[in-house]
Amino acid sequence: MTSKMGVLPVGVIGCGRMGRLHARVLSQMPAVKLIGVADANPQSAEEAAKLYGCEAFTDPLKLLPRVKAVTIAVPTQFHVCSSEPFLRAGIACLIEKPLAKDVGECRRIVELARASNTTVQVGHIERFNPAVRALFALDLNPTFIEVVRVSPMTFRSIDVGVVLDMMIHDLDIVLKLANSPVTRVEAVGGSVVGTVEDVCNARVTFANGCVANITASRLAAGSERRLRVFSGNGFASVDYATKRGAVIRRGERLDVIREAIAKVRAGESVDLSGLKPEDLMKVEPLKVDDQDQLRAEQESFIDAVITGSRPLVTAEDGAAAVDLATQIVHAIRPQTL
Repeated sequence: MTSKMGVLPVGVIGCGRMGRLHARVLSQMPAVKLIGVADANPQSAEEAAKLYGCEAFTDPLKLLPRVKAVTIAVPTQFHVCSSEPFLRAGIACLIEKPLAKDVGECRRIVELARASNTTVQVGHIERFNPAVRALFALDLNPTFIEVVRVSPMTFRSIDVGVVLDMMIHDLDIVLKLANSPVTRVEAVGGSVVGTVEDVCNARVTFANGCVANITASRLAAGSERRLRVFSGNGFASVDYATKRGAVIRRGERLDVIREAIAKVRAGESVDLSGLKPEDLMKVEPLKVDDQDQLRAEQESFIDAVITGSRPLVTAEDGAAAVDLATQIVHAIRPQTL
């Protein structure tokens, strides 16, 4: 994967935790050349540049004439102002999730990308979780989706509520799995630390009948990140953290079991001792690869930039996730403690 000009010159804007992770990955990719990193804090920029062998900038606009793609890893409230100059110049942007702080700003980014015909990918990294990618490959038709994402307070991103901080990952995946317009949103939640929600449970109904039950909390004693998808012929489960999953399908002797149950209900005497759990359902592990999620995300972005193909997570996808998150937050506001 190389561009017509050789390696693709790239930069990173924002040298916080995620920005440094992106810079590390980009510095290791043969298809790109990490030109520089930018941060308003000179020390942060210098430290990251030293670590990853590139130049340091306090003004990100100095990257404009030297790069073909950038990763935007600044706080969410600065996503629009940070990306706009690059999008206007036709420079591709990978923008960390959430795409922007509200629906209006998301639309602004979408419009800028369309106007300049420029690639935008949103950093919904769970889309690149090997287990999630294996789940999507099953091409399921979900009727019910259940997600739990809970963890102790990390004191990162405390300027936004748990919906935009944590649940946003799952909203993106749920929207893609359901593949249908949202018709109803119900939610309960509460604030403990500040004025924004720290716990939320949302029930989302889609036009095709699929229902999603999504729970997020940053006040739990431990961590759990699980996704379960139920369809007409079985269900699949994914553990985000371990990057493993399983598919449970109907067993080969299901018809025999149904016939036996029907006889029992009709009052007949039937010997069920020969039946086994595997006759009812067959459990298979998801076939997953072992690729690093952030590396997979950046490779997908760079490939989209070089080939002109559609990114896996588009600006429109990012805007849709923020839109649903906003509906959920509005639904819980009257009940916030």
